[in-house]
Amino acid sequence: MHDEAADLRPLLLEVYAEIYEAAARTDPFATVDRFAGGLDGWSRRPGWTCTVGYAGDQVAGYAYGAPLAADARWWRGLLTDVPREVTEENGSRTYALSELMVRAPWRKTGLSRRLHDTLLARRTEERATLLVDRQHPKVRALYESWGWKTLGDLRPHIPRAPLFHAMLLTLPAR
Repeated sequence: MHDEAADLRPLLLEVYAEIYEAAARTDPFATVDRFAGGLDGWSRRPGWTCTVGYAGDQVAGYAYGAPLAADARWWRGLLTDVPREVTEENGSRTYALSELMVRAPWRKTGLSRRLHDTLLARRTEERATLLVDRQHPKVRALYESWGWKTLGDLRPHIPRAPLFHAMLLTLPAR
């Protein structure tokens, strides 16, 4: 785990626990323990980055991700047929935005867009990808309004994972 990630871990888990408190009561995929394991895995990846937004001394939200490795399993759960070249990775082609979370008091303030844009601003990859739970059409519509395109449906190889929309965004050439 990156040193930065170790320092941020308690804060990221606290925000997650607050946001997903209700869901975690009934959905094993939403538990803090499951999320913590995912956070630890992501933060060990080369190129992991995290942007944290503050309102005064309070954490308002965060976004993090990492480039997909050449042997990434990311696309293996894709249920939609796409040309092979779309899912080929080389370790520097695609940045995966794993999490973007904003605490309730700061929703609908533009913070999620600022976190998104800040996280992706210095990326050198040609594109970014993310997954949106199919049960959240408003979230998908928000990403589409930011230029993201839906590639297809994907179910990650994670126990109890829901069905997601896999989305892509072309990043500006650097």
